Parts: sequence; structure tokens; C-alpha cells
Amino acid sequence: MGYMTIDGMRVEFTDEKNILSVIRKAGIDMPTLCYHSELSIYGACRMCTVEDDKGKTFASCSEQPRDGLVIYTNTPRLMRYRKIILELLLAAHNRDCTTCNKNGICKLQDLAHKMRIHYVRFRDTRPVRPLDMSSPAIVRDPNKCILCGDCVRVCADTQGINAIDFAYRGTEAIVTPAFNKKLAETNCVNCGQCRVVCPTGAISIKTNMEPVWDALADPNTIVVAQVAPAVRVALGDLLGIPKGENVMGKLVNVLHRMGFDEVYDTTYGADLTVLEEGKEFLERLSSGEKLPLFTSCCPAWVKFLETKYPELKDHLSTCRSPMQMFGAVIREYYRDPERNGGKKLVSVAIMPCTAKKEEILRPESTTNGVQDVDYVLTTAELAGMIHMTGVLFDELEMEAADVPFGIGSGAGVIFGVTGGVTEAVMRTLQPGHDRSGMTAIKTSGVRGADEVKEFTFPYNGRDIRIAVVNGLANADRLIKRIKAGEAEYDFVEVMACRRGCVMGGGQPTGAGPRTRAARMKGLYDTDVNTQIKKSNDNPMVMSLYQGLLKGKEHRLLHRNFAAAEEKSKN
Repeated sequence: MGYMTIDGMRVEFTDEKNILSVIRKAGIDMPTLCYHSELSIYGACRMCTVEDDKGKTFASCSEQPRDGLVIYTNTPRLMRYRKIILELLLAAHNRDCTTCNKNGICKLQDLAHKMRIHYVRFRDTRPVRPLDMSSPAIVRDPNKCILCGDCVRVCADTQGINAIDFAYRGTEAIVTPAFNKKLAETNCVNCGQCRVVCPTGAISIKTNMEPVWDALADPNTIVVAQVAPAVRVALGDLLGIPKGENVMGKLVNVLHRMGFDEVYDTTYGADLTVLEEGKEFLERLSSGEKLPLFTSCCPAWVKFLETKYPELKDHLSTCRSPMQMFGAVIREYYRDPERNGGKKLVSVAIMPCTAKKEEILRPESTTNGVQDVDYVLTTAELAGMIHMTGVLFDELEMEAADVPFGIGSGAGVIFGVTGGVTEAVMRTLQPGHDRSGMTAIKTSGVRGADEVKEFTFPYNGRDIRIAVVNGLANADRLIKRIKAGEAEYDFVEVMACRRGCVMGGGQPTGAGPRTRAARMKGLYDTDVNTQIKKSNDNPMVMSLYQGLLKGKEHRLLHRNFAAAEEKSKN
């Protein structure tokens, strides 16, 4: 424990890793553009510069607290310094703010307003660079990049992808894929975490709002939506609802008002995934082949493994993701003329994930050569569409999702958090509904936001070895341990995004520790309030197996490897 003096106040510090954290602890909102507590320290923007009692200035994010240190955060000298930095950044920045997708939530814009910058003295001499629209998930606009390096660090440190980096020096510096390639030509997995940390509109979601609006306006089209678990605890961030609150009831209402004919719950698809993946796992456990079984729900993780470790792709579950399973079921359901009424079906998935936009295009996601899900809207896009309607979301009454696909189990709901898939499978393997058994699962080590969780689960006289990983860089390290023989598992769950889908690349940005915890708690609370706890207890799902799915389970619920292989030959 030590003490610092900040602007004349004596402030205690303990385990804060830098002076910036102590300053914020003192109730001072120190401006930053390049600082994220979960990324490596870069110190590029210098907005957090402070001055000590000897007149020395330094970036507070990259200095450790020292007992007895005296600093000032808002001297006239520092204020002038920050304003000049912002002016220079704005001078080299596309300032079409009114039409920018980040207008109103842009960190650079917010700081310029706080610093009362109403005029930029410097001229922009940088050449206008073309937008990179090659990715199905995100758009890069180099003209809005302020070289903060946040995207570079999250891609390298958190995800271990290194799809983008700095190139050139000085005033010629840019952030770009190697050799100025298009993003789609790199090993980018479309996770969207670069978009989450970008403080400006330099990296944004590639939107599908317009074609969805067109479909909703077409009287000859049935438009069906499925809503992922993580969406319901994050959408409210942008619509005046307390953090982490489950807004599924209001969401169903507003989607109906927007013109969606049916609104279903992707937890239903998650229940299908649990049953299929659980069955596949037991088969592999019995044969001892292709272990560990890697989960296949996260498309960014699937692409990462197939690209970097193709020799391990047979260890991936053959199951489709919940979205794709459900998409195939919905399309099969509406093939019946009595249900489609001669109208065209447009299937829309509302997801927390940008990588889902690429997943629907993959050949193994097709059924009989048909794309099962037509469009993916992220949580952020849906919030934008709701704003466009003018509907007062916080005043809406709650509505239930539509039948027959509106009922999911608590196990399906927790798919949105890291460890949720594993816990759902463990529940299915647990016989009966013994309360102590269910509690043992919950306290086994499967829950929590740790980057890597390792534990065992007793089943039929043996201990199943399990690892739960979030963040692709962590997954990469785990795979290296497996390949080196340093670790051995039977079942491995991987989610590309830290803490799981609740922090997906399509979710509302600016989520701090309290928001992240609230989203996770929101899903667990929903599980607590759901009567059906296990996927194999969902009567609607079990009915589906006896009806529409009978004899079609493999075709509709597992990945189409034949189509993928055919495409690779071409």
C-alpha cells in the first residue's frame, strides 16, 4: 500500500498496475484513446499525460504508481498539450462526422467536444485511401484511422491472428494487412474484436440492414428472425435499459412491429446442438478416437483451427452451430406449402457476432446447395434499426417468442457465456434432476471469466477431462500444449471472444468490467428463471426429433463437408 498526491488530494493505491488507474480511482476521468486495461500498454496517444511537481511530463498509462509521487492532471500546460494532440489527430482524420456510423459514440469526437475544440488549424495533407469492403463481416476505412494501435494489439495479443499491423513510418504510417492486401485475403477470422476496440469509425460492421428492410416491406415474403441468447442482455445498452437486463420480451415485440412474421429463440437451436454434440462426444469417448472433441459453435474459432492447425480439423465437432442448425430447421419447416402460403422465405439471424456473417456463406453451412440463413444482423445493427423506427423501446410491453420454436432450455440460454456450452452438455450427461448433481456441475469450475479453465467431470465411473478457453491467443497456447503432450483432454470448448458471446464483435461497444459482469449475470439469471434446465427435457425439441427431423438429423444438423470439399477442389 502507498500514497500519491493527485491534484492536491492524497490517494491510496494498492495493486493498481499504473498511475492512470490510480487517477481514475480518485474520481478523475483521465482522457485516453489507446488505453485498454486488458491490452498491452502502448502509450501512443499521450492523452493521459500528467505532470509531476518537478515539471516532468509522462504518460500515466505506462508508469507504475510510486509512494510519495506528486502529480497534476489538468494544468494549463497539459490542457494545451491535449488540445494540440486532438487537433493534429482531427487534421489527419476524415471529419464527415454527421454521416459516420460512429457519430455520437466516437471516442475522438467525444474528447474533441470535452476539450472544446471547435476549429482545426491544420490542413489534412494525407491522400484519400479506398475503403476495404472485402470482408463479409467488417469494413475498414483508413481515412478515419488515428493510429492508436488498439486494433493491432487486440488482433495480436488477444486473438493471436496478426491480420493487421503498422506499415511505413512517420507521416506515412498506416494500419493495414501485410503488403496492403485486402482483409479477406488475410487469415482474419472475422471475430470483430478490432471493431470493438476501435475508438473511431475506422473499423465498423458490414451492415445488412437495407436488404432486411426490403424483405420486411415485400408482401410476398415471409421474414423470420431467430435471436441469440447474448443479444438479449446487451441490446438494452443502446436503448435506455439497465446493463445486463434481459430484454427478450421487448425485443420480440419490437421485431413484430417492424414487420417480422415470426420471431424465434436461438436457444432452441442451442438445445439441438447440445443433444447432437453430446451424442457425438459419447461416441468418441467410447471409441477413444479423435479426442479431444473441440466445440464448433464459434465460427471464428472454427476458421482459426482450420487455417492454423488443419491437421486437427477432424477433432472439431461435426455439429453445426446453433444458428445454422436452427436455420436449416426453419427452412425445412417452411418448405411445406401450407406454411409458406406460396411466399418466399427470408431467414434472419440476430447475433452478437460479426463472424456469423461469414459463417452463413460457408459451403458446409448449406443444405442441398441452399444457404439456410439469408442475413445476419448484429446486436448493434438491430439497435440502429430500432432507432430508425422511432419506437420507444423502454416503454414496450413484453411478448413471448413464437411457437413452435420459441421455447428453449436454461442450458441453451447460457451458451452465450464462456463455459456455457460445456455446462449444457454436462447437464445432459447428468441423469435425472438431482439438485446436488446440478449444483456440482455449477461449482465444478465451468463458470467464471478466467481465460482458461481446466477441470474434470465424473461420468460412468471415469473422469472426463475438460478445458474451457476464451480468446484465440489462449486457444493457440492450449493447442500447443496438447500437441507437445503437456496437456490431455477429452472435451475442449473454445470461444473466440473474451468471456464468450456476451462480448462478441457485434455487441454494443464501450463495455467495462461492470457491464461485462452484468451481461454474464443476466444470462445466468435467465437460466435460473427458466423451468426447463436441460436440453433433453425440452418437449418441443424432442417432438421435433419425432417429426420434422426424423431421418434428416445428419443432413440438417451437421456440417455439409461434401459441399466444402467440392468448393475446395474448384
